[in-house]
Amino acid sequence: MNQIISMKNVGKQYIIGEITIDALKDVSFTIDEGEFVIILGASGAGKTTLLNILGGMDSATSGNVMVGGENIRLYNDNQLTRYRRDKVGFVFQFYNLISNLNAFENVEFAAEVCKNHLDPREVLARVGLAERAQNFPPQLSGGEQQRVAIARAVAKNPLLLLCDEPTGALDYQTGKKVLSLLAEVNMTYHKTIVLITHNSLLSPIADKVIRVKSGQIESIEINPHRMDVKELEW
Repeated sequence: MNQIISMKNVGKQYIIGEITIDALKDVSFTIDEGEFVIILGASGAGKTTLLNILGGMDSATSGNVMVGGENIRLYNDNQLTRYRRDKVGFVFQFYNLISNLNAFENVEFAAEVCKNHLDPREVLARVGLAERAQNFPPQLSGGEQQRVAIARAVAKNPLLLLCDEPTGALDYQTGKKVLSLLAEVNMTYHKTIVLITHNSLLSPIADKVIRVKSGQIESIEINPHRMDVKELEW
C-alpha cells in the first residue's frame, strides 16, 4: 500500500509576547493511501492543529510534512492555496455551506474549481440527497446539511478528506448515519480519511487510531478488523 502522509519530527510553536507555546512537539506518524484514520484527543491536545497543518491551513514550525511525496511545510502561500483547492476536501463540524446556493450548487461550486472533479449530481445521489438537490441549507436538517458537506468535499476528488468533529453538532442517530456515510466514501472511492474527535468510543471504526496528548503522540494503534458503524454504541 502506498504511503500518502508522513509527518516526521513535526513541531508547531506559537509565540505570544514573551511566551512560547508548543502546540505540537516532535510528532511523527504515517498514513497509507485509502486508510480511515482517527486522530483522538481531548480539547487542547493538538489534534486540530495537526489537521490544520495537514490541510495546509497552518504551517509547521519544524519537521517535515510529506503529502503525496511533497513536503508541504516548504510551500509558499500560492502553493498552499493550490494544495487546499486541488488535494484536500474538508468536512467541518458546522457544515459551512453557502446559504444562498442550493444543495446541488454547493457541491457543484466546490467541484468546478478542481481539474479532476467527480460529477456533482452523481455524488449528491451517492449520499442519498438526489431528491433534495434544489433545497437550500436552511430547508435541510443538520444531518442533511452534513451530507451535502461530505458530497461537496468528495466531489473535488481530493487526495485527502479531512473531517473536523463531523458529528459534533448532530444527535446520536444522525451522527451514526454520517459516520456510516464516511465509511462508505472511504470504501467506495478509496479516499484517505483523517477524522479528529474527542470521542474514544469511535476508535473501532478506523483502520488506525492516533492518540494525541499535550501536543505529542501518545500512541498509535492499528485495528486489524474495523467495526461496522451500525454496531457502534456511544
